[in-house]
Amino acid sequence: MAPTGRAALLAALGSLPVGILAPGWTGILAVNASLALACACDYALAAPVRRLLLTRSGDTSVRLGDTADITLTLTNPSRRTLRAHLRDAWPPSSWQPGTETTASRHRLTVPAGERRRLTTRLRPTRRGDRHADRVTVRSYGPLGLFTRQGTHKVPWTVRVLPPFTSRKHLPAKLARLRELDGRTSVLTRGEGTEFDSLRAYVPGDDTRSIDWRATARQTNVAVRTWRPERDRHILLVLDTGRTSAARVGDAPRLDASLDAALLLAALASRAGDRVDLLAYDRRVRALVQGRTARDLLPSLVAAMATLEPELTETDARGLTATALRTAPRRSLVVLLTTLDAAPVEEGLLPVLPQLTQRHTVLVASVADPHIAGMATARGTVETVYEAAAAAQHQAERHRTSEQLRRHGVTVVDATPEELAPALADAYLALKTAGRL
Repeated sequence: MAPTGRAALLAALGSLPVGILAPGWTGILAVNASLALACACDYALAAPVRRLLLTRSGDTSVRLGDTADITLTLTNPSRRTLRAHLRDAWPPSSWQPGTETTASRHRLTVPAGERRRLTTRLRPTRRGDRHADRVTVRSYGPLGLFTRQGTHKVPWTVRVLPPFTSRKHLPAKLARLRELDGRTSVLTRGEGTEFDSLRAYVPGDDTRSIDWRATARQTNVAVRTWRPERDRHILLVLDTGRTSAARVGDAPRLDASLDAALLLAALASRAGDRVDLLAYDRRVRALVQGRTARDLLPSLVAAMATLEPELTETDARGLTATALRTAPRRSLVVLLTTLDAAPVEEGLLPVLPQLTQRHTVLVASVADPHIAGMATARGTVETVYEAAAAAQHQAERHRTSEQLRRHGVTVVDATPEELAPALADAYLALKTAGRL
């Protein structure tokens, strides 16, 4: 009932006994008795809450930044009409800031024996599993004076997957891969490549590619053409220790590493290479092995969805030992970690020879674009000090990178937006040079 109608009814109930009873307390008690009777009737006519039947259906997974629709089906088995306000509670990170009130609350009327479907639209702001909390129902009587309230547990889980924003770079990287694969006129040569065919020599060809036996059998000089080897093994190693929790922009560094790893995995699987994933800090957080090209990306995305940075120092020795067990044969080990001086010099460098002795190693790290902006700032004393601090930080990262390169490691240091394409380019460059 509308508020004005409810007020008129209360006025009518209150005025009726006043004209009949004697003045004083008797009239007041009569008014209160009438109100109490109206409230009792309203409470009795409100549909019971405990007997309601609720079930869920809808989306079970969603990419970060997209929306998921969860349908809540409510059945009213009682003989009274349900007039209710309903709140479908989820964790705060299930909504964009400021939208929870409108997205999680519903007003409904369900006649006796009927059902209604309500849709709750989620837009998560973090990766991982989001579990439904309680459903609270407040049932009103016809007058709206008294209510019944109760809660129901209706379990449901929505897994929030990495957004994979770098997939926009995949077509361009695949075009370069087709060139390396011999599908265009560009052919490559190098140690570790496979023989493809013979063709006539043209000025500018590498003389090391001349096939002298074939040349002796014909009048023209013949050269071998090569294509990159397939079925190479690539191990993606994600450092999930404390340094991956540092925020760059609006997201932790780990999220940029996940995005870069997905682009590289998609590219390498198209190239015919086998890709595995290891996430480690002081123990194994995720391990994906032996997936086919079709199942690789869904498996990686599912494993990455629940990864969170751990506020502990990464055990570099344990990480190296686990990587060596995971990749017993020669592989490309892509380590997505930090280039901060202390973790690299004290943790990674002492155990790095164990990896480089058996594998080709590529280290990729997320750089903070804010540091680059600070390094160029001038104008005030404060900005000059900030520029000096930024320049010192950049010099330390450069020195750390040079130390890794002296050990034969390929280093990629780029901002979150540039890391994924830069890592893909580094992979293609290694493939072109025949180092895989």
